[in-house]
Amino acid sequence: MVILNGEDLTMQHVGVVAGGTEQVSISEDALRRMADSRDVVEALAAGEEPVYAVNTGVGLLADRRITAGELEHLQRNVVRSHACGVGEPLAGEVVRAMMLIRANVLAKGLSGIRPVAAERLCDLLNGGVTPVVPSRGSVGASGDLAPLAHIALVLMGEGEAEYEGRRLAGGEALRLAGLEPLVLAPKEGISLINGTQAMLAIGCLELEAARTLAVTADVLCALTTDSLHGTPRAFDPRAHAARPHPGQMASAARMRRLMEGSQIRESHRHCPRVQDAYALRCAPQVHGAVHDAIRTAAAVFAIELNSATDNPLVLGNDILSAGNFHGEPVALQLDYLAIALTALAGISERRVDRLVNPALSEGLPPFLAREAGLESGYMMPQVTAAALVGENRVLASPATAGSIPTSGNKEDFVSMGMASALKLQQIVRNTRYVLGIEGLCAARALELLRPLQSSPSLEQVHRLLRFAAPEPPSDAPFTPRIEAVAKLIASGVLTDV
Repeated sequence: MVILNGEDLTMQHVGVVAGGTEQVSISEDALRRMADSRDVVEALAAGEEPVYAVNTGVGLLADRRITAGELEHLQRNVVRSHACGVGEPLAGEVVRAMMLIRANVLAKGLSGIRPVAAERLCDLLNGGVTPVVPSRGSVGASGDLAPLAHIALVLMGEGEAEYEGRRLAGGEALRLAGLEPLVLAPKEGISLINGTQAMLAIGCLELEAARTLAVTADVLCALTTDSLHGTPRAFDPRAHAARPHPGQMASAARMRRLMEGSQIRESHRHCPRVQDAYALRCAPQVHGAVHDAIRTAAAVFAIELNSATDNPLVLGNDILSAGNFHGEPVALQLDYLAIALTALAGISERRVDRLVNPALSEGLPPFLAREAGLESGYMMPQVTAAALVGENRVLASPATAGSIPTSGNKEDFVSMGMASALKLQQIVRNTRYVLGIEGLCAARALELLRPLQSSPSLEQVHRLLRFAAPEPPSDAPFTPRIEAVAKLIASGVLTDV
């Protein structure tokens, strides 16, 4: 059971709840805080002072006063009008992560909603009701309004949801799960849709995938380096202590450890080559920068998970309109991760080229083929890797650099954070494939150096790669093998070697 209190939600919690393996509830203290802040909202709603989105319109219409008899209707209209997302739906695990993080934000007790509104989000999670949320439509300021509105629609018994493998009308999904539609009270509509939870949900899930990719890149680089008769001298801890970036030192230490005890290394220890190409020699510096980018993003996401991103906020007996919903802190990190993983895929593809290119492959047969000419060998996987890296370069263009004003220019500078998140998703997939191609090429190169053995650790990596994707006796389609190794990488097994 993950118990929400608005203070200590972690990315690990997000992962397990998104995967459907944990139930969710809200702490008693959080329920009391929500009830207290709700009293403030109800008093203000009954008063004469204008309060944004409680008794006024929203966005550019904030100056329009709403009468007492229309306050509940206002909240329904806010949700319905903001549910304007388009495109393919977000994955179910992303939507579950969104609901969890939003419930945790409400549990801080600064939103002024009734406890039942946050509890109903938990009911959806625990009951297996997953709203259908279109992926496009958020500019990442005033929160991820459109994606969150599609979740709020289902709470109201509208919209669409998935339940027990079927896509249903929201009201029908609630009925089958034994839940009642929620009738929104003043401020609850705006509180359900105002925040960074869509971009943050994707960021948290993809961050874990990125961390796996970065460690896997270290592992595969060590395998490639040994297969190319490279030297681990560039991984010497003295060099990295002289430039002590944490990621760089960790990456060099990992690769150095993995290569210990290699017969291949001993076979060329006294060769005349002084140093390797950058894709091998500078891997700790490049990979390490990626590790550090991931660490920075994790710190930002950890803060955001337990932050109040609502507007207005209920602070004591006061209600304050501010801008905590703005996605810039998260969006910048999403763009940074996209750039970092593009570099990781790029250097991996350069190692692939060194493995297959007869001008660079240190005596290995052209394209790692048994009978070059009759067979093309591993010529085309490098082409696929190049295509993926080319796509990553386009996707890595920062979305945060391109604000487009919205809402009658009231929202005149927006983060575009959801675009950053969606681009990152594709870059993660592409990078996983590129690393999978490197793994296949390095495994084949290692086999061509037999009877020499690599280190015990790298021989274990080789066995795992070949268990997932055995080498066929002659040219055969690569797609099943690339997919199999990508799945192996996603599992994290290679990071445990």
